[in-house]
Amino acid sequence: MGSSWGSGFTADVTVRNTGSGTVSGWKLAWTYRGNEAVSNAWNAQVVQSGAAVTATDAGWNGTLAPGGTASFGFQATGTPAALPAFTLNGTACTTA
Repeated sequence: MGSSWGSGFTADVTVRNTGSGTVSGWKLAWTYRGNEAVSNAWNAQVVQSGAAVTATDAGWNGTLAPGGTASFGFQATGTPAALPAFTLNGTACTTA
């Protein structure tokens, strides 16, 4: 997490390709467990529908070689609850 205050927070996210092949286009998805609502994002297209959130590469950062990373961030309202489970291109991924 980037920072937090009484009515919101920012998050800094790094997407890392831990596989052996190149990822061409990425989509990170998660579902909030509380009242969080994304209000602004940078370096990714972030869309929220209800509690479900999807972050898609910005085009210029969509290709990830093995071991490569892309970073993005967002601002949200609400109080962050427990860290949600994430999927990258539909596959469960780990958080660090």
